[in-house]
Amino acid sequence: MPLPTQSPLRQIPTGVWVLGLVSMLMDISSEMIHSLLPLFMVGTLGASALMVGLIEGLAEATALIVKVFSGALSDYLGKRKGLAVFGYALGALSKPLFAIAPVIGVVLAARLLDRVGKGIRGAPRDALVADITPATVRGAAFGLRQSLDTVGAFVGPLLAVGLMLLWANDFRAVFWVAVIPGLLAVALLIFGVREPARPAGEPRTNPIRKANLKRLSAAYWWVVGVGAVFTLARFSEAFLVLRAQQGGIAVALVPLVMVAMNLVYAASAYPFGKLSDRISHPRLLALGLAVLIAADLVLATNDHWLTVLIGVMLWGIHMGMTQGLLATMVADTAPADLRGTAYGFFNLMSGLAMLAASVIAGLLWDRLGASFTFYAGAAFCGVALVGLAWKPAIRHPAA
Repeated sequence: MPLPTQSPLRQIPTGVWVLGLVSMLMDISSEMIHSLLPLFMVGTLGASALMVGLIEGLAEATALIVKVFSGALSDYLGKRKGLAVFGYALGALSKPLFAIAPVIGVVLAARLLDRVGKGIRGAPRDALVADITPATVRGAAFGLRQSLDTVGAFVGPLLAVGLMLLWANDFRAVFWVAVIPGLLAVALLIFGVREPARPAGEPRTNPIRKANLKRLSAAYWWVVGVGAVFTLARFSEAFLVLRAQQGGIAVALVPLVMVAMNLVYAASAYPFGKLSDRISHPRLLALGLAVLIAADLVLATNDHWLTVLIGVMLWGIHMGMTQGLLATMVADTAPADLRGTAYGFFNLMSGLAMLAASVIAGLLWDRLGASFTFYAGAAFCGVALVGLAWKPAIRHPAA
């Protein structure tokens, strides 16, 4: 009689769990601020929807572009953890700037510093997850890390709602509290994660030199292209917050919209990550796009709170289906010694797409209204579905 196989959850290394908890704490810190930030910028500092889109796009694009350099540097050094610690520390130290911001320019500076930190830590952290995880459970590992990360993304807005109600909509006081979990995340990473040793005698080479870049396959570059189009179809979640506000939801309760989205995201990321170890990746991506189309169409219909809630929950399912999956596909199609660089280029293209998507969404919102913005998102999803039809062969990790 064959021995029972160990469940994927038990095969995931302890380091992945710790990295997930670190992400969770930092997301609690970030989402306490980000769930309120569009309202703070528009209501307190007088920013337009276009300005919100521009700031969000610049911030996210900065994070994703910086990942190119941090990922390549982590490949060159053969070390991931130090860069991750530095990136998380920058994120934690940016939080007080939001609390003291007197004008929109300081908010922009804080967002950029915060996202530079995210950019520095992102690619080395993802490469570290891939380094320490067996290929047969890589999808489950990325799904688990994303799930824990997203727990923070709904706990943060919940805390923000409670504190806003307690402190009579005092944005700045809530922003000060957000500093605490950010510092805890840095401490946990420093003392709780050990990375595998670099093989003795392995030479250092420039990961972005031409000879090394040629080792990145056509399948990898297809994943990069699809990831960029996905990002173009899914603009900043700040517009979900603004859509909820249009429906007349009290300012203190608007962050509950992000709580709902991230609760669904957290609940779905691990199951879909586990599923991705067993079924066709392009098929799962296509299903994720179909769900995003449904979310856009629902959100375009009207701004009633129930309609918005259904739309953002569908948005969360889409995120759970696709975000860990794309990270797994990068790991599966890139050489092990170039994983940091591979994540960096993947996120560079996604960063440029995020900048474009958020600026376009802000323009459409200001000039043509919220409904047209979400219809445009659905149209971009259709373009991404066409892109999935032209795919090179991608080796499944279990093959």
